Parts: sequence; structure tokens; C-alpha cells
Amino acid sequence: MLTVATWNVLHRVHAENWGSHVLERWPQEPERIAAVSARVAATTEQVVALQEVSGDQLASLREALPEGRTIRALRYPRVPEPRRVPNRLADRTEHLVLVLDRPAEVIAAEAFADAPGKGLLAVRVDGVLVVATHVATGDRRPGQLARLARVVAEAGAEQAVLLGDFNADRATVAAELGEGYRVAELPPGAGPTRPRDIGAAKSQWIDHVVVRGLDGRGALVEDVRGLSDHNPVRAVVGR
Repeated sequence: MLTVATWNVLHRVHAENWGSHVLERWPQEPERIAAVSARVAATTEQVVALQEVSGDQLASLREALPEGRTIRALRYPRVPEPRRVPNRLADRTEHLVLVLDRPAEVIAAEAFADAPGKGLLAVRVDGVLVVATHVATGDRRPGQLARLARVVAEAGAEQAVLLGDFNADRATVAAELGEGYRVAELPPGAGPTRPRDIGAAKSQWIDHVVVRGLDGRGALVEDVRGLSDHNPVRAVVGR
């Protein structure tokens, strides 16, 4: 059994380029970074996947995590470019991150071929393949989901859990990953993982815990009250 979580913590440059509402609540990025790190450090999950981690945020996490927690990270080749306001970060690189409370062997770490700011990071933990991912929207999504499924197959993993921002609803993710994959179901009335304005065309439930050869139980969404534009998803996976 593994307890897991996934959270897109929002890179500051993306927030500014898209005019995110998070900026109104957290105008000072160092304060938001510290709050994100404190929340991650306080989590009890054994495996936590984080997306859109800036270089500043990664450095803060390394300082904040308690003894016994380790980080595996993939640095994307794309570095977010400010388009609206001057850069506020000392290190604006972007990373996909896994926070772990136990040893892990890195199996694969790559940006998707058609999206240098999206990708996957796969590790083996207690015999389970754990894959952190951030998947693009639109026409690129099916190919990236197919790549995730190939990485699982190439690793010979009978048991796998995929954690991330899939930019699609659970039915779409399950269908495009293919046979054997199931998305942990949230309870009725669960809050959105990606809150949007009422009436928005895109799904508000796009962050998922996906399992293969395992069960996903007790999934829930935690409301972080605007600390990011996404809310974390937590679950227990096992036989």
C-alpha cells in the first residue's frame, strides 16, 4: 500500500503570463513559495508528485522537507519566458518533482518530444512504478498519454500509479491510456482540482491518480484556498 498525492503548484511566470487570480491573493512570490513548501513538508503521503515547480520553489522545498524525505526532479529544456511583467524569480527554470519518504530507483525522466515544458518522471518504489507527469492539452495529449503507457510497458511494471496534471477529465484519460488503466474516483461533490469560472468549457477535474494492476481508494481533493490554481488530489493505492 502507498499513500500518494499530486499537485500542480503553479510556476510564477505562467501565473503572470496568464493573469492568474492567484497573484491577487499572493502578490509576493517568496511568501507563496514558502507557504507551498510548508504545506508539502507537512503532508503525510509517502509519494507526492508536483508539477510546475520553479527553480526558486525547488530550492525552497529542499530546505523545508523534514529529514527522511528526498526529491527526484526532472528539469525541462524549456524555460518559461515572461511576456507581461519582468521576471521575479532568481531561477525561473521549471521542474517535474517527486517527493518520497523511501528509496526510489529512477527508471525514466524525459520531456515529451512535442512539448519541452511537459513530461514524465518514473521511479520504482517498493516494486511499484510511480510516474509523475504533466500532459499537454489538445492534439498533443493522446500521443503523450500513449508515451506514458509505453514507459510503463517498457519497464515491465505489473503495478503502476500515474500522478499528475493530465489536462483532461477522468474518462478521457482512462480511454486514451488504454486497457488496464483506471482513474481513482473522487467522492460525489468533491471540489474541483482546477477551479474555473462557472460555465467554462474545460473540465474542472483534470488532476488524477491513475492505477494499473492496483486499486485506488479514498481519493479526495484538498482545498488550498488559492495557494495555486490547482488543488491537490490524495489517494491510497494498493491491492
